Amino acid sequence: MAVNILLDGVLAALAVGLSFWLANPASPVPQPHTLPMSGAVAIWLIGMPLGLARLHWRFISFRDLAVIGTAALVTAVMLVLLMVGSGIPLPSPAFPVILALILVVFLVAPKFLYRLARIRNSERRTAAQRAVLVGDAQSAELFLTAHHHATGSPYRVVGLMALSAKHVGQRLHGLDVFGAVEGAETALARLEQKPDLLIITASGLAGDALAGLLAVAERNGIRVLRAPSLTRLAPAEQKLELQPIAIEDLLNRQQVRPDRESMARLIAGKRVLVTGAGGSIGAELARQVAGFAPAEILLLDNGEFALWQIDLELAELNQELPRRAVIGDVRDAARMIALCQKFRPELVFHAAALKHVPIVEANPLEGVQTNVLGTRAVADAAAASGAALMVLISTDKAVNPSSVMGATKRLAEMYCQGLDVEARRGGKRTMRCVTVRFGNVLGSTGSVVPLFRRQLAQGGPLTVTHPEMQRYFMTVREAVGLVLQASVVGSGEAAIPDGGIFVLDMGAPVKIVDLARQMIRLAGLRPDVDVAIRFTGLRPGEKLFEELFHGGEQPEPTGYEGLLMACPRVTDVRLVAAAIRDIEAACVASDTAGALAVLARMVPEFVPADGLAVSRAAR
Repeated sequence: MAVNILLDGVLAALAVGLSFWLANPASPVPQPHTLPMSGAVAIWLIGMPLGLARLHWRFISFRDLAVIGTAALVTAVMLVLLMVGSGIPLPSPAFPVILALILVVFLVAPKFLYRLARIRNSERRTAAQRAVLVGDAQSAELFLTAHHHATGSPYRVVGLMALSAKHVGQRLHGLDVFGAVEGAETALARLEQKPDLLIITASGLAGDALAGLLAVAERNGIRVLRAPSLTRLAPAEQKLELQPIAIEDLLNRQQVRPDRESMARLIAGKRVLVTGAGGSIGAELARQVAGFAPAEILLLDNGEFALWQIDLELAELNQELPRRAVIGDVRDAARMIALCQKFRPELVFHAAALKHVPIVEANPLEGVQTNVLGTRAVADAAAASGAALMVLISTDKAVNPSSVMGATKRLAEMYCQGLDVEARRGGKRTMRCVTVRFGNVLGSTGSVVPLFRRQLAQGGPLTVTHPEMQRYFMTVREAVGLVLQASVVGSGEAAIPDGGIFVLDMGAPVKIVDLARQMIRLAGLRPDVDVAIRFTGLRPGEKLFEELFHGGEQPEPTGYEGLLMACPRVTDVRLVAAAIRDIEAACVASDTAGALAVLARMVPEFVPADGLAVSRAAR
């Protein structure tokens, strides 16, 4: 601060002296000789309340420069008034203007030149990599400001690429907007020297536009990274950690606008139970449900750490939300009854399940008990305690199932279908059951994306079971939003076919090997060159192609974007309940073959890997 005060005083004194010389070269010495000192005192008096002494030259802004210029003008006016009031003759009629201009230049120019020199020095230090920013003006401006202040950046920004062609030709921070995303190939070809790096600053650049830009960058040998989320409140000297493009950003999906008002009417003020709340889908259900002001939310999971994580997250998001975190196993029917009788849930979202196909294939009784007996236990307990609606989270693997996991989920669907049909027809059960079926969720526990990320971190190879394997993918946030939308529709009075199952519109299937190659590219590496892809063969229970509908089913529109309706066969709930009791007896006896035989009888598309189950049932 003392240095700033001294420098401002010296510069003001020099400005007064120079002004006298310019105003009257024949008599360049100020009269009286103390006038330059008066200039220094004046800038101190004016500058102290304006905070000029506290300015950090390295981080000075244009607003600060404007304040300095104002202080200089006020100082000039004060000196002229002092001279006139004291009877000191002005060296020339133009002296007030000259004094004002010289004071502004002397006080503003050094700080501006210092700031400019810092930027230029930063650019010279970071000239190893040439970078182009891709985004809108606001996000680019925030990044450039942070980049100028950051220390040790390994690149320098040489140009800008806009999201729209209408901005081409503009300038920002002295940099040209030389092209737009839709014409990236042509724009890059016009550059004398291609950049080493594209930095995406616009958070909204995703889908086809992003995929096209990545393809152009790959053809030109340019890496693509995403800028961190920046705000004007960010620390001035924060390190800019560029991030790889998330594979979720490349999903070519149209954003579905959920009917939030209807969701709020369904959830607000209700007691809500979420099973499997520690899993990817259950946790997202808990987050989104919490946003609609339920009266209370009960988080149920059999994993302590996962349950603690979502409970802590909800506490941080909304401390006022009443909630309970309960450890429990959905297979424990007595525990479910006691829990529901105590909590009295009005809405139940049943996401608890064993979903990893090879693991369930190797542990079939565990899969049967969790996915079938657990669903029955939750549904019966919820209905007995007066719940109005239960939502079952199902899977595309329940369609023409080739695995134990898929068959168990199909039988769980059948039980909930039967309960809903009985409730709609005025039976003794009144709880409605909505079943929602969808494919893979990107980034969920056990999915291929976290596996690929871990393999990439280890240097590869990335393992793919088969070059033709395809899967449907959706982000967990979108999937859960559509689950809530289906809950609204399914619980209403709209005409829904008996046993109808909601199916999320998953878009086009994605080849797993293409997903692997794209993730390698997003990491700035080359598939089959820097990182190998190894095919390991289909695992037990896996199919090359998943299906959302049975072969004879025709998807029916629901009138809601992103939601379709399947109408699979419906079996009387009493027959399904009897079969589940047989499965339960087989589980108690550790009779794997017997349990699978009943499962195969109820789900005829399913053929157990071990023919013993079917042959035993025949005897």
